[in-house]
Amino acid sequence: HSVFFDTAIKAPESWYLALLGFAEHFRTSSPPKIRLCVHCLQAVFQFKPPQRVEARTHLQLGSVLYHHTKNSELARSHLEKAVRESLGKLDDGTRDALVENLVDSAKPLLRKAIQISQQTPYWHCRLLFQLAQLHTLEKDLVSACDLLGVGAEYARVVGSEYTRALFLLSKGMLLLMERKLGEVHPLLTLCGTIVENWQGNPIQKESLRVFFLVLQVTHYLDAGQVKSVKPCLKQLQQCIQTISTLHDDEILPSNPADLFHWLPKEHMCVLVYLVTVMHSMQAGYLEKAQKYTDKALMQLEKLKMLDSSPILSTFQVILLEHIIMCRLVTGHKATALQEISQVCQLCQQSPRLFTNHAAQLHTLLGLYCISVNCMDNAEAQFTAALRLTTHQELWAFIVTNLASVYIREGNRHQELYSLLERINPDHNFPVSSHCLRAAAFYIRGLLSFFQGRYNEAKRFLRETLKMSNAEDLNRLTACSLVLLGHIFYVLGNHRESNNMVVPAMQLASKIPDMSVQLWSSALLKDLNKALGNTIDAHEAAQMHQNFSQQLLQDHIAACSLPEHNLISWTDGPPPGQFQAQNGPTTSLASLL
Repeated sequence: HSVFFDTAIKAPESWYLALLGFAEHFRTSSPPKIRLCVHCLQAVFQFKPPQRVEARTHLQLGSVLYHHTKNSELARSHLEKAVRESLGKLDDGTRDALVENLVDSAKPLLRKAIQISQQTPYWHCRLLFQLAQLHTLEKDLVSACDLLGVGAEYARVVGSEYTRALFLLSKGMLLLMERKLGEVHPLLTLCGTIVENWQGNPIQKESLRVFFLVLQVTHYLDAGQVKSVKPCLKQLQQCIQTISTLHDDEILPSNPADLFHWLPKEHMCVLVYLVTVMHSMQAGYLEKAQKYTDKALMQLEKLKMLDSSPILSTFQVILLEHIIMCRLVTGHKATALQEISQVCQLCQQSPRLFTNHAAQLHTLLGLYCISVNCMDNAEAQFTAALRLTTHQELWAFIVTNLASVYIREGNRHQELYSLLERINPDHNFPVSSHCLRAAAFYIRGLLSFFQGRYNEAKRFLRETLKMSNAEDLNRLTACSLVLLGHIFYVLGNHRESNNMVVPAMQLASKIPDMSVQLWSSALLKDLNKALGNTIDAHEAAQMHQNFSQQLLQDHIAACSLPEHNLISWTDGPPPGQFQAQNGPTTSLASLL
């Protein structure tokens, strides 16, 4: 909505195009030069432009001030002027932008418009979608769901099964966000029937199928069911291949209520890459995750040259969040840190993006701090993330990692037991995620191992293995196997230890998980020595040395970057500048 060039405005005057061009140049600079952008837009009023241009300029100023500054009063003033001057005469893009930016003033206007538009199906449905979107922006998901339900019933009455499906799928998305899983299942079943039975424009039909399958895949992944999701994910990938071969049909639908489209097919393609990355990360296929992330980011760069839609920046941030976790596992901390900085820069350009992703940013920094052995900073980052999130799965993920920090520190017993009570996998686990519950068993096993309660540790770890094998959670399987191998080694059962460590090493190499490889190679060296396998012991020692060197070099590189100072940021917006480091400030502690 903040792209300034709009073909709906017929303003051939060279001064207007010049000012608009300068404003857009300053807005899209890196970093954005917002003060100069605002000056260019304000200069438009000096020429006493036509009312249509003046209203559009007020909208542009209000949007820039709202998204890029803290001057909400001035933003509101400009947006209200745009409303007053020509709400009835605005083009569709301007009206949509006003509605999104001027939330409080827009809601009564929309309600009034909804009341009087029941005889015009397209506008009635569009206004219902927009009011539902405003409620969603305000986190009022109950009101948004109610409106989408009203829209679905209206679309059914006016004979638009296509738009009915759009309303129902949108409602399903919000129910997933609210974790109302009991309502999601029957809704998705109904949507599946409508989508399969609807006969119409092939691109519209396939886009409905993509929307439906994305919700199904997301539902499975939220539940940590990485193996169960595979058939749906395969269907989704086939669906997007079908869409890419279809040509946009210029024939307009006969029913005006069908004049909607969920997403452009290029955006759908990026979204399918994104859910594939999410699946690959959970399953532990990190090389595959990296391949699809690279494809998606390249596609996004091309799209962002022509399209300033906020959803593209959201896709970019989510992709970066996943690839950062991937880098930390594969032993590329320096690259991960630079990508965390990139997420910070994207969030600096959009207050809403930062609000939605601040908790994730602090969580990523906490994971980075663990990887460079800065445990105090890790605790501070996870504590900041817990303060900022209301998302149950993210909360459980953060608590699990914070518990691992307390276990490593070894002297935070009260805080640790308080956390473990809140993520007890045997009793009232707070989320439905299979993956997170399996991780909670692993954390219990890790604590029991450090406390020397080996039989208890084995029970917890076998539970983790049972759950992780059931859903192909390869990283958890590898971690559980190597820890079980370590327990059997300590107990003197070298054969059983070897039976655990060898598959752990094979799995860790396939992922690849650098920390588990380091740990497994150290155990294999000691095991083979104890079993009298001199050649195998030497080979394992050489592997361990190679992994240690790679991790040490990456550790030094990461801690020497100016972005390493981000580990001290725990409050407010992300810092824009970083001072250079003189060298690493942390030690490379043994992972054993």
